Amino acid sequence: MARYTGPKAKLCRREGVNLFGSAKYTKILTKKNYPPGMHGKSRMKKPSEYATQLREKQKLSRIFGISKKQLTNYYKKANSMQGATSDNLLLLIERRLDNLLFRSGLALTRMQARQFASHGLFMLNGKRVTIPSIQFKVGDKIEVRPRSKTSKVFELIQKENAKYRPPNWLNVDTKKLLVEVKDLPGRDNFEQAVDAQKIVEFYSK
Repeated sequence: MARYTGPKAKLCRREGVNLFGSAKYTKILTKKNYPPGMHGKSRMKKPSEYATQLREKQKLSRIFGISKKQLTNYYKKANSMQGATSDNLLLLIERRLDNLLFRSGLALTRMQARQFASHGLFMLNGKRVTIPSIQFKVGDKIEVRPRSKTSKVFELIQKENAKYRPPNWLNVDTKKLLVEVKDLPGRDNFEQAVDAQKIVEFYSK
């Protein structure tokens, strides 16, 4: 998606969730749990069904850093798959490489994970990759490139994520900076801040 250069805290407050993963936005939301602007605390009329659906679509795009076109393509593919379209949609997005890097704890935020992937700091099954949206599958191994393993950034990330526990569908070796996909993420592992059914309803019109 087009790079957003405005205040990220305002986006988080507008959506009511930490869109970017950094702890500082959680602190801001705790202090200011209302939309930005001079009338943010005022009671607003109940949004229309369309507005609610649109808000969920925008929220998903901002959380995962995907464009309107990418999201439309994900929906079309999810709709052509067997099973619930809403679950298929979230599964496809959860299976992005940049999301895996974030979920594994090898990146502090999805934004950072996307940057790592774009710069080719990781290898997928022994081959360097530069596409954040590439879809992983069960059995795949993702590892930091040998020349990047000595980077101070990963040392800092490990220190910051010392208490973080990756989801059970991933096997993470923090010493080798290696991730193995044991299974695909299930519904319980999907992003909980988004109502995917609302997004499906938006596109179904």
